[in-house]
Amino acid sequence: MELRQLEYFVAVAEEASFTRAAERVNISQSGVSAQIRQLERDLGATLIDRSGRVATLTTAGEAALVHARAALAAVDAARDAVDDVNGLLRGRLVIGMVTACTVVALFDALAAFHAAHPGVELALYEETSDRLIDAVRRGSTDMALIGAAGAPPEDLDAFTIVQERLVVAVPVGHPLTKRRRPSLRDVVAHPVVCLPSGTGIRTVFDRACAAEGVDADIALEASAPRAVMDLAVRGLGIAVLSETTAALNNDDRLRVLEIADVDALAVLALVWSATQSPALHTLLLHSHAAFAPS
Repeated sequence: MELRQLEYFVAVAEEASFTRAAERVNISQSGVSAQIRQLERDLGATLIDRSGRVATLTTAGEAALVHARAALAAVDAARDAVDDVNGLLRGRLVIGMVTACTVVALFDALAAFHAAHPGVELALYEETSDRLIDAVRRGSTDMALIGAAGAPPEDLDAFTIVQERLVVAVPVGHPLTKRRRPSLRDVVAHPVVCLPSGTGIRTVFDRACAAEGVDADIALEASAPRAVMDLAVRGLGIAVLSETTAALNNDDRLRVLEIADVDALAVLALVWSATQSPALHTLLLHSHAAFAPS
């Protein structure tokens, strides 16, 4: 009796089909059939009823299935135990990051983790913060770099990286440049260019407008801060950004001004669920090291 025979037997039992089982274990149907027949010879009993269109378990097969699953689970547990002792990690981690937010420290953390644990597959994708948070809650994403208003979600574990105020970027000569710290009402008196809904910066801005009882004229939206600033340079609206994103500006045609009466902070943070796999725990250690102040 071999472990692969037990694996093929469990696959046929769960798929109720030799064809689908073969696709699942990535060998030919004839190979699956041959191995299960050998298993039946070793056990001295027929495990699969092949008389119908659907592969079903015999009474002996039902009895064997419980032990086959237990044997495979025991092998996996033994492998995990040895990996823990040897410091090895396997598996896959899905990492999300808010759209158009290039954070070098996150890339450094991923690179250091990959160099130390090449057996773990890393998948990285971009999305709005709201959708990233939902994905972490559902468990389809292991960790995400998100923007939030005020603080990260309370139901997720989090590591706050940046907390900063909102600012506006306006073309040189714009009327707002006469005010060192314009008010929110001053800002919304003009068309606004900003990030889309679902981003932390936009959430802070929308909540501030609601609290002040003012409506902003959102002229244009762009998912990348640099694009927001490029639109502002061309006079298409006032760019609403955070201090860090505005610092990306290297165009002397723009002036950056702090909004005087918006006290809520835009937050950039890593979030993850409380349940951590060994791989995620290790990646978090690399992330803390990468984001630690030098």
